[in-house]
Amino acid sequence: MQIVRTVSFPDQELLSDLSPLPPQLEGVVWDMRSAPASGSLDDVDAVILPYLNAGEVLPELSKVPRLKFVQSQSTGFDGIREAAGPAAGVANASGVHAAATAEIALGLILAKLRGIDDAVRAQQERIWRPSRRSSLADRRVLLIGVGGIGTEIARRLKPFEVELTRIGSAPRKDALGNVHGIAELPSLAPHHDVVIAVTPLSEATRHLIDAAVLAALPDGALVVNVGRGPVVDTDALTAEVLSGRLHCALDVVDPEPLPRDHPLWGAPNALITPHVGGNASAFEPRIRRLLSSQLAALAEGRTPANLVQQGPF
Repeated sequence: MQIVRTVSFPDQELLSDLSPLPPQLEGVVWDMRSAPASGSLDDVDAVILPYLNAGEVLPELSKVPRLKFVQSQSTGFDGIREAAGPAAGVANASGVHAAATAEIALGLILAKLRGIDDAVRAQQERIWRPSRRSSLADRRVLLIGVGGIGTEIARRLKPFEVELTRIGSAPRKDALGNVHGIAELPSLAPHHDVVIAVTPLSEATRHLIDAAVLAALPDGALVVNVGRGPVVDTDALTAEVLSGRLHCALDVVDPEPLPRDHPLWGAPNALITPHVGGNASAFEPRIRRLLSSQLAALAEGRTPANLVQQGPF
C-alpha cells in the first residue's frame, strides 16, 4: 500500500536533479524556513531534510499534520525521531558518508601524528623545522563504532600496519573479527595510542569519552572524533590537551561550532576541521542515488531503507 504521495524537497535543485519523480509521487519545495513554494503543508506526507543545519529547522516538522516519513541526508539522526513523532518513519543516509568520513579520519590521524599541522604553521613563518614524529605504523588504535563508517575506517587502517581494537555496543564477532563491548572502554584505553570515536550519539554514548577515560590514556595519545561532538566531554578533553598530555584531532565538537574564544582553537596539540567529514565530492552522487531509491520504494509501497524509526512501514 502506498503511504506517501507528496514529498517536500529542501531546495529546487535537489527536486530538479531527482526529476522526473515516480508518477505516483508529487514533489514540492520547502526549505523549512518559510512557506512551501507551492501547495500546502497539509498535503505533504514526507519531508527530505536539508543537508546542512538540519537541526535548526527540526521543530518545523510539527507543522506537517500528515507526516508519514522523514529522510535525513546525514548519517546522524540526533533529535529527528523526537521532532517527527513516533507515528512517522525516519531514515538516515547510512552509507552515503562512509567513504568520505573514513577519509577525513585517516587524514586527521596522519596530519596530527606526522606533524603536518605544525609544518603548515611553520610554513606561514617560512621556518624549516624538521623533527621526528610518530608513525601510524605500529600504533595501537582503538576504534569506537563498528557501523558503516567504522567499517570503512577499519578497512583503510589495515594497510597502515596498526594494531586495531574495535568497540561496539555489545561484544560479538563479525566479518572483521572480534568486537569488544562498550563496557570495556575504560580497561582498554590505557593500552592504545590513538582513539577514534565514530559512534552515533545516544544517551549511552553521550560523554562516553569522559575525564576518566581520557585520564586512562597513555601520555601523548591522540583522540580523534569524526562521529558526534557530545560523545567526547569537551571540558575534560580541553583540560588534557591544554596540559600538553594528550593530542586531539576533531571534525566534530560540542558545542558546534566551537565558540571563537574557546581555548582549543589556540592549542598546538589540537587540530580542528569544521564538520566536513561527509561534505566531499562523493556526497552528491551518493545521496542522489539513495534518495532516488527511497522515492521509488515510497511510490511502490515498499519499505524504505535505513529506517531508524519504523513509523507506518
